[in-house]
Amino acid sequence: MKDNIFSCCPDCGGKQIQTLRGGRQWVCSECGFDLYNNVAAAVGMIIQNHEGLVLFEQRAKEPRKGFLALPGGFVDPDESLENAAFRECREELGLSLENIRYLCSFPNTYVYKNITYKTCDSFFTAMLPPNSIFRSQQSEVTSIAWKPVHSASDVEKLPIAFDSTKNALLQWLSQEKHK
Repeated sequence: MKDNIFSCCPDCGGKQIQTLRGGRQWVCSECGFDLYNNVAAAVGMIIQNHEGLVLFEQRAKEPRKGFLALPGGFVDPDESLENAAFRECREELGLSLENIRYLCSFPNTYVYKNITYKTCDSFFTAMLPPNSIFRSQQSEVTSIAWKPVHSASDVEKLPIAFDSTKNALLQWLSQEKHK
């Protein structure tokens, strides 16, 4: 599959596979195979330290390797958004967070190995717990960085991997100003 187009049916091998809905549905007229590529759920965490800096990870792999991202990732089957946020922070950074709060969600496009995935990224906020010790998952995180995010200009200056993250940070800034 390249650019969400099958050249043959994954079920019967027939060549009568049709790509519909902009690469989100595939139907085979030979065997009746019918597959939908629905939106995937993902989470991201805006973690702030007591100096007011925001935690970013430098991505260790594609897509957008080397760019900055918030801790997070895809939601597993039968997992809530909140549990996914806790799990991803534990896996990627070794952090056990407390008192996370839902912030917002934004659509995102995630291109991986020439396949386009549409996601709905949900964002949460949390303060870094005192005496936190980081254990970065090297397959996911090259390094961590604390960055000031006090204005839209700060957000625009950062090499952020995904538009949904930029949008979430701008939403967070807007809400912080109204507290």
